[in-house]
Amino acid sequence: MSEVYNVRLEPVGLEFEVQEDETILDAAFRQGIALPHGCKEGQCSACKCIKLEGEIELLKHSTFALNDFERESDHILMCCTKAYSDIEIELLNFDEELLSRSIPVKTYEGKIVDFSALSHDIRGVDIEIDAPLKFWAGQYVDITVSTAGGETITRSFSMANPPSEAQKLSFIIKKYPDGRFSNELDDGGIKVGASVSISGPFGMCFRREEREGPVILVGAGSGMSPVWSILNDQVVSAEDRQILFFYGARTENDLIKLEEIKSLTEQYPLVEFIPVLSHAEEDSDWTGERGFVHESVERRLQELDIQGQGDVYACGPPPMIEALAPILFMNDFETDRIFFDKFTPTSGSSSVH
Repeated sequence: MSEVYNVRLEPVGLEFEVQEDETILDAAFRQGIALPHGCKEGQCSACKCIKLEGEIELLKHSTFALNDFERESDHILMCCTKAYSDIEIELLNFDEELLSRSIPVKTYEGKIVDFSALSHDIRGVDIEIDAPLKFWAGQYVDITVSTAGGETITRSFSMANPPSEAQKLSFIIKKYPDGRFSNELDDGGIKVGASVSISGPFGMCFRREEREGPVILVGAGSGMSPVWSILNDQVVSAEDRQILFFYGARTENDLIKLEEIKSLTEQYPLVEFIPVLSHAEEDSDWTGERGFVHESVERRLQELDIQGQGDVYACGPPPMIEALAPILFMNDFETDRIFFDKFTPTSGSSSVH
């Protein structure tokens, strides 16, 4: 049996136990303490903090996430750190609402009950699990599945369904040329009826409640998945807030869920859908926004004079997030009103979306 040590988090004063054979982040998740995190595998630096006291082992990680100078000054990544004594940690960034709404990470068994082609490179996948999963709109889970060829694959995907649908989970998954999970769906390696294991929930980009100002949703590609969950959760809440829903795609053929979006906007007049095409043909009859989605966001913020007001939830590939971030800061949005879900590429056995 492994040793058990105590972890103390400053400046919040929280304490929890960590076993010698688990990382600090995994121990926190297991006990329902949602600490800042992103990739969970030492690639993104979201869980970076400072070790004040104690003996630790720092596992393999990216020097981009934690460089040599930081290591020498006792900075650590909680997702890559194991404890070998009681330790004390100073959090460099923390979200009190995240901590107050923490949900213990659990593992569920289930099976794939349906998948469909939403576009030429985006797939819809439905999974039924053996017990309800409590999560907040916008969060994600790790899915582990064995292919017909006997290969085990673990990937991270955001739920597209709202939290009210807790036992049948829906996912919007982009197909990449070398994507082991998504390509197995098309090639028959992962079939309807396949058994899966789901672990979660994870993620800090979830819908905040009882806030003022508009809700600004920005998605691209499979970034529709958490945005769709947040949108559907928001419209059934009692909050009377304007919702601007931006979605970036290359061409009209890349737009998805148009019928569902039309029905939703007709039912909820506070919702405005703004599709943006980056590669619309010049001679096409497309009358909507053209260019990149971050450019459309900036134009609309200026037109509506809502700089710095409301909450922004942006989900999609790194280039979209990196282009959008400075625009939001230049338009006076505070960091506690901006929530990003950057879909990072595969690294090793798992990936974020």
